[in-house]
Amino acid sequence: MTARLDQITTRTGDDGTTALADGSRHSKSAPRFMAMGDVDELNSHIGLLRSRLRAHVNKADRELDAFLIEIQHHLFEIGSELAVPGIVFLTKGAVNGLDEWSVKSNATLPPLKEFILPSGVLAASQAHVCRSVARRAERSMVALAQVETMNDACAQYLNRCSDVFFIMARVLNQNAQHAETYWRGNRL
Repeated sequence: MTARLDQITTRTGDDGTTALADGSRHSKSAPRFMAMGDVDELNSHIGLLRSRLRAHVNKADRELDAFLIEIQHHLFEIGSELAVPGIVFLTKGAVNGLDEWSVKSNATLPPLKEFILPSGVLAASQAHVCRSVARRAERSMVALAQVETMNDACAQYLNRCSDVFFIMARVLNQNAQHAETYWRGNRL
């Protein structure tokens, strides 16, 4: 395999611009690059979650790790679509895969009585961070889709990711026998 990224520091972005895969330069604050950054940040947080899971060596966590790797690959597909306008990598099948996991995993959890506070074991807390970053990435993708044509599956996938990470946080806490902290509403 040939080196694709043989030079990391190019200094070409020192003026506040960066390039798409086609070489065209744009402001780093353009909606497309905001979405790219949010998707990249989500992928990094998932990497941290995977590291937290590796602290445990049970079958359930190994299965979650494999699922997270698949999500990371799909996020790279979204990033590719952002870097190469007009190309489509992500399919509706990827969105359906998240739906299937969510239904199956949520069925193993007790019904929610109230909103829960993001907390719990480290991996669950990191899943909550992934959830909130996925929401931001989705908002960035929606903002981009308001000014440019985008593959609808990308925003849908990010929307499902936030649901997946909420459910995953609950699953991780349940597996660790860590009680959820419910929000105490009407405290005013």
